[in-house]
Amino acid sequence: MTSKKLVNSVAGCADDALAGLVACNPNLQLLQGHRVALRSDLDSLKGRVALLSGGGSGHEPAHAGFIGKGMLTGVIAGAVFTSPAVGSILAAIRAVAQAGTVGTLLIVKNYTGDRLNFGLAREQAQAEGIPVEMVVIGDDSAFTVLKKAGRRGLCGTVLIHKVAGALAEAGVGLEEITKQVNMVAKAMGTLGVSLSSCSVPGSKPTFELSADEVELGLGIHGEAGVRRIKMATADEIVKLMLDHMTDTTNASHVPVQPGCSVVMMVNNLGGLSFLELGIIADAAVRSLEGRGVKIARALVGTFMSALEMPGVSLTLLLVDEPLLKLIDAETTAAAWPNVAAVSVTGRKRSRVAPAEPQEALDSVAAGGSASKRMALVLERVCSTLLGLEEHLNALDRAAGDGDCGTTHSRAARAIREWLKEGPPPASPAQLLSKLSVLLLEKMGGSSGALYGLFLTAAAQPLKAKTSLPAWSAAMDAGLEAMQKYGKAAPGDRTMLDSLWAAGQELQAWKSPGADLFQVLTKAVKSAEAAAEATKNMEAGAGRASYISSARLEQPDPGAVAAAAILRAILEVLQSQGV
Repeated sequence: MTSKKLVNSVAGCADDALAGLVACNPNLQLLQGHRVALRSDLDSLKGRVALLSGGGSGHEPAHAGFIGKGMLTGVIAGAVFTSPAVGSILAAIRAVAQAGTVGTLLIVKNYTGDRLNFGLAREQAQAEGIPVEMVVIGDDSAFTVLKKAGRRGLCGTVLIHKVAGALAEAGVGLEEITKQVNMVAKAMGTLGVSLSSCSVPGSKPTFELSADEVELGLGIHGEAGVRRIKMATADEIVKLMLDHMTDTTNASHVPVQPGCSVVMMVNNLGGLSFLELGIIADAAVRSLEGRGVKIARALVGTFMSALEMPGVSLTLLLVDEPLLKLIDAETTAAAWPNVAAVSVTGRKRSRVAPAEPQEALDSVAAGGSASKRMALVLERVCSTLLGLEEHLNALDRAAGDGDCGTTHSRAARAIREWLKEGPPPASPAQLLSKLSVLLLEKMGGSSGALYGLFLTAAAQPLKAKTSLPAWSAAMDAGLEAMQKYGKAAPGDRTMLDSLWAAGQELQAWKSPGADLFQVLTKAVKSAEAAAEATKNMEAGAGRASYISSARLEQPDPGAVAAAAILRAILEVLQSQGV
């Protein structure tokens, strides 16, 4: 089965993609009759060297995203994963020559089709009297034994675009740029890894991987890598990649030694999430610095993709100060990141957090009967939530990501760990405040924020008094805060429904002579009834509000959890005979 793609047609997708980039970038122009994009200010390049690159489409933002002052003059694009036509390459060379440039450097990735087509266009241009040189970039570090075809051209080619562009912008001649670029290319290596393949529009995936397999050393055209490894952690995979890239027995290794400086590129091959990309980047920084390697610059993002391939490549370029100045030189290329000209290694990466404000001393000693009763209540709440984890997750799947039980269990485990540190405060205000901070930090999700808001607000009326009317006022304050910031109202099918129902019953505590257990028992029953009633409500807030009410046949998991917490509190207090 062919994969789904958002295209107008398979045949026209490369043209449409390039047209879209040019349409949104006033600094670019298309060359009529060709799949070629050029700087719109070609006339400003008179007397300077032009830089042309390109290859098959499907590697976006490469190569057209790197057109601009300080990088490429133009790009010739082929169909997806297909070398560009000789006629278009020659047309691009002629166009920049007619603009008054003093020569053209073709920057070509080491693939047979690219070498042949760019090479043929170069020969024809030279026959016309146009000065043209060509550098073939092979930065692949996958193969331990070099084959006749040499190393494949991968994401490191983008760094060559940058170095050559800075030299050309500085007015360096064609011969010298060619010489320096060839030297830089020898001090560079790239290695890719992927969780699965990609698929050319209109085609099936190019290879298949088992659920527990990862492809190591693959190219950027969907071709398989040098070997398959078992799925592992990001740290383990990054270590394996760097070990392979720097192994001196590997004929295509990068000669990275302790004490040397590198530019590191962490390149998304197209379908990796930004979350995973950040994890890989962190692992790479830690691993390299652990080897004594200084990371002079770190570039993280999508630079040279392979359509939607969910993978990443690491590129290492050995650098000195003169080369770093070329990397740091200004460019207007849209896809080049805004990287600070500051070394990554040696920079302080954290600052001390502000100290917590001093709290008033607990008027009731922690560890006393009240504190022990608080601990029993919390332990019962925790065991209740842990026991409900799977049930709450099942209820939550109808409305979203199915993690309500997991979120509440995370809160329960955090509370248990906190209780191990010592007895909880006996003061209700301090207890609720402590729990608020804990849940905000550890629980996560909107539930953590809502419980944190509720407890923070509820703690305020209890600072002066802990009478039954004060507890009723605390419930009112908590509910008001939840509604103010959560924007939910009773009847919106949220956790508020259970708490609101309980809060209405707790109003009775404000009357003289009110009975603690009689009112609390009614409040718990009302909360449970309200939770059950949410199955008949149309969601008006939260993630469930985006789901058709016809699909919500179960009660709201947040409301169920809130009612269960109240039930647990009641049962412990009854057992203690408070």
